[in-house]
Amino acid sequence: MKRTGKRLSEIGCVLTVGLLSPIVGADTLRCGSNLISTGDRAFEVKRKCGEPAQRDLVGYTLGPNHRREMMREEWVYGPKNGIFSILIFEGNRLVRIETSRAN
Repeated sequence: MKRTGKRLSEIGCVLTVGLLSPIVGADTLRCGSNLISTGDRAFEVKRKCGEPAQRDLVGYTLGPNHRREMMREEWVYGPKNGIFSILIFEGNRLVRIETSRAN
């Protein structure tokens, strides 16, 4: 009886890790042998990944406490293996990493 409970607990842990893995992966991106993460500065990303294929000024957003405007940009890398990587910056900080299939 104890073995069954332990086995179910192990399976639950494996499933939990498997379900959370895509969430963790969304916060990082590999550029060659370098790794970038949300929170990195624009110059750090450019140093690690090189010049983006496309760079667009999307607009402006209010910063924390609505005290100042911050520039919002999207940098596009790829396609690599049929996938575009879209990096969203606010105030020169990487805030989100998205991926999209190339058509």
